[in-house]
Amino acid sequence: MNQIERLSVALDDRRYEILIGEELVAGAGRHLAPLLGDRRVMIVTDETLAGLHLGTLERALEDAGIAAEAFVVPAGEASKDFATLQQLCERLLAAGIDRRTVLLAFGGGVVGDLTGFAAAILLRGIDFVQVPTTLLAQVDSSVGGKTGIDTPQGKNLVGAFHQPLLVLADTGILSSLPRREMLAGYAEVAKYGLLGDAEFFHWLEGHGHAVVEGEPNALRQAVLISCRAKAAVVAADERETGSRALLNLGHTFAHALETECGYAGELLHGEAVAIGMTLAFELSAQLGLCPPEDADRVRRHLAAVDLPTGFERLGGRAWNAARLIEHMHKDKKASGGHLTFVLARRIGEAFVSRSVEEAQVAQLLTETIAETAPPLDLAGE
Repeated sequence: MNQIERLSVALDDRRYEILIGEELVAGAGRHLAPLLGDRRVMIVTDETLAGLHLGTLERALEDAGIAAEAFVVPAGEASKDFATLQQLCERLLAAGIDRRTVLLAFGGGVVGDLTGFAAAILLRGIDFVQVPTTLLAQVDSSVGGKTGIDTPQGKNLVGAFHQPLLVLADTGILSSLPRREMLAGYAEVAKYGLLGDAEFFHWLEGHGHAVVEGEPNALRQAVLISCRAKAAVVAADERETGSRALLNLGHTFAHALETECGYAGELLHGEAVAIGMTLAFELSAQLGLCPPEDADRVRRHLAAVDLPTGFERLGGRAWNAARLIEHMHKDKKASGGHLTFVLARRIGEAFVSRSVEEAQVAQLLTETIAETAPPLDLAGE
């Protein structure tokens, strides 16, 4: 029997479990059955995962006497939109769901966010289960109840807090993940060390390559520590009115980059977070809040595992600091015309600031663009 780690997310009036280990998809039925009032679930997945692992999940549910129907959406961030949400909700309603029906999100963060939001609004709220299949989803988006979709104005601007019944994080399934997706997830793993656990970041400096390469013990340890950290933060601040905002380390920059690039796969969320965390530490150092050597250490480690730390991999685009700041003002964390950043006093000690001058951000972005963005190829124009 494979070792299964269990964590509990304890909220004011309820709690749910996160299970971490291998072969959890193959055993999903026995973990789900005790939670179901009606032996019926609606699986939401994407085209890529449906071709790889949907059959395993369906057999696991059938073996436990659970009826299941699958709804497949296009893969990629572009599916986190109003059109896909509408189509999904209409298909689920046409299938005859009721308030005892449970949705099962089987995929990465896109599927989890989309399914969770559908569960939050269908019939004024039904239950759902997260079965995250990417490293990023396992350590971040599947835990905590944030659901939503993107709009042309920005990322996750429409959504709801809606907690799952259960999270099954099958680390074995990550072996089929492309390296780029593993790296994107690793950025969120590193985030937990940078914002509140310097010892964990030090461990990652020695084991980060093993995590990215999918070494089972290192991977399970990274997912366990990350989920434990997020569960503690969510339990203390479910609706992000205080300490939970620390989980946005790097995200003010990251969401601006994602909005500028669009959601067609040019820039993955975790890649944007890696750049954003680097910039957050650089900004902290420039403001005299953080030792410059800590900012250098962050950049070196993320670059060492092959994550982007600047604009060098985002060529072919005329980057503009003013335009990125314009996106930041539309971020849901902005308030009263002031930008919100998570800054750091050192590795492992982050804090929220709403007092950074826009000119300081513009200077950092301008310098970073000049240093790392390749010049545009204007030949033939």
